[in-house]
Amino acid sequence: MSGPFEQGYLPEINFQNKPGLEANMPSKPVYDRLPGGPYKAAGKLEGKVALVTGGDSGIGRSTSFLYTLEGASLVFTYLPQEERDAKDTIAIIKERKSDAKVHAISADLRKEEECIRVVEETVSTFGKLDILFNNHGTQTMIYDIKDITTEQWHDTFNTNIHPLFYLSKAALKHMKEHSGATILNNASINAYIGRPDLLDYTATKGAVVSFTRGLANQYINRGIRVNAVAPGPIQAPLRESTMEKPAQEGFSTPMGRPGESIEIATAAVFLVSNDSSFITGQTIHVNGGSFTTS
Repeated sequence: MSGPFEQGYLPEINFQNKPGLEANMPSKPVYDRLPGGPYKAAGKLEGKVALVTGGDSGIGRSTSFLYTLEGASLVFTYLPQEERDAKDTIAIIKERKSDAKVHAISADLRKEEECIRVVEETVSTFGKLDILFNNHGTQTMIYDIKDITTEQWHDTFNTNIHPLFYLSKAALKHMKEHSGATILNNASINAYIGRPDLLDYTATKGAVVSFTRGLANQYINRGIRVNAVAPGPIQAPLRESTMEKPAQEGFSTPMGRPGESIEIATAAVFLVSNDSSFITGQTIHVNGGSFTTS
C-alpha cells in the first residue's frame, strides 16, 4: 500500500458529523514529518507568542506543532465538541517538546465577544501577541444555489470571514509596530477555481484573499505584515465531515495525492517568520500542482 506522500495515495473514505475529529480518522493526517523525514526546527519563532484558531486538528494542529518546535509560545482555539482533539494536540506537542508553552481555549468564534476574549486571554497568559493565524473554517457541499438556505449562507460567512475581522481588530491593538508581528489567513484554492459545489465557502475564501490584501495595505508602513495561504486538497477532518463519496474519491492533485497538513504548516511557518520579511499582501498557493491564476 502506498504511503501518504506517494503518488496514487488516497486516504480511506470515511464519514463523520461536523466538525469532525482527527481522532476518528482511519487515515491519520501527517502533522510532524515531510517526505524526506522529520521536520527540523531552527528557532525561527523564538520569543514569539502565536495564536492559532482551530488548532486542534488538521492544518491547525500541524501549524501549532511546528510553531512550538520553532520556539513560539502558543495559544490555540477549538470548539467544545473538539476537546478530545485539543487534548491530543497538547499531548503531541509536549511529547516532542516537553518545555513547550501551550494554552488551549474553547471558543465560538462566530461571536465577536468570544474573539476579543481569546485575544485578551492570549495576552494575559503570555504577555503579548506577535502572530495571529486565522485558520478555522467550515464548508457544506450543495450543488445548486437554489438549495443553499439563507441560514447556511449566513453561518458560513459568520464562521469563515467575520471572525477574521473580529480577531485581527482585537489582535492589532496588542501587536507592536515594526516588531515583526504578522497576521496569516487561511484562504483556499477554491477562491481561484470557483468550485461550484462549495459556493458559499468559495465566496468566503475570496473575501479572505481580499481582506488580506486590504489589511496588508493598511499596515504596510507600520511594519506588520499580512498574508494568506491557499491550500489545495488537504487530508483533514473537514474532508470526512463535509464531503460526499464522489468528492472524496476525487480528492487528489496533479501530484497524484492530496496534501498533508504539515505541507501547509511549513508555509505557515515561513509566512510568519523573518524568512518572509519582504512579503506582505500575498496569497501563497500550496496545492500539489493544481495551478491557478491570481
